Amino acid sequence: MSPSTKYGPSDVAGLGTILGVWAHPDDEAFLSAGLMALARAAGSRVVVATASRGESGTTDPRHWPPARLARLRADELAASLATLGVVEHRWLGYRDGGCAEVEDADGLEHVRSVLEEVRPETILTFSPDGMTGHGDHRAVSAWTTAAWDALGRVPRLLYATCTASFTERFGDLNAQYSVFPPGLPVITPVNQLTVHLRLRGMALDRKLAALRAHASQVATLHREVGHERFAAWWGEEAFRAAPDHAA
Repeated sequence: MSPSTKYGPSDVAGLGTILGVWAHPDDEAFLSAGLMALARAAGSRVVVATASRGESGTTDPRHWPPARLARLRADELAASLATLGVVEHRWLGYRDGGCAEVEDADGLEHVRSVLEEVRPETILTFSPDGMTGHGDHRAVSAWTTAAWDALGRVPRLLYATCTASFTERFGDLNAQYSVFPPGLPVITPVNQLTVHLRLRGMALDRKLAALRAHASQVATLHREVGHERFAAWWGEEAFRAAPDHAA
């Protein structure tokens, strides 16, 4: 398969076995649930690895202490993946909010071990800026890139990214809900994307179900925005190739 091949909804099977490496439960759903649904529908193997259990993802830590929230978010992740038909998951075992403090060599080896076990043909993760600038996102991207490099850059490594149309159409929501800080995300021109999905039908329905399964993080947002607007907001997924692959 040529590195310059472009992938749309009908081409996802060409990505082969997919491994997504993310920081928190729900990252995988926001950024790649549609792609995963299409891949599973095509019979492809999909595996997700998550660095932490998202135990700090609350504005009410007294009601949701870390151990309690970690259990809930792990259950939500399992339910979310089930809606997509994804049956393989790995925890990397790091603390939510603490990935940037982990020795790079430690993070690299954890990701490398998953890569060696799964042997994916395509790896999905955050762009180096973490898209939102979050320290955990940036660390996971760095570990994954370094592990890919250590293994000879054999699989296809794709970074989640955003298009100009996404930021233009949903700039009000991105600002209102502080999705991205000033200056982020970095925009990738459409002609430089490797994967560009505008979800509809089954893929969109399953993505929305996968997101709703992360109720502790998504329910309020979904209710306030409204279903139709929420679906349009998160109905696009885009990935660009890591530098050694042509876009």
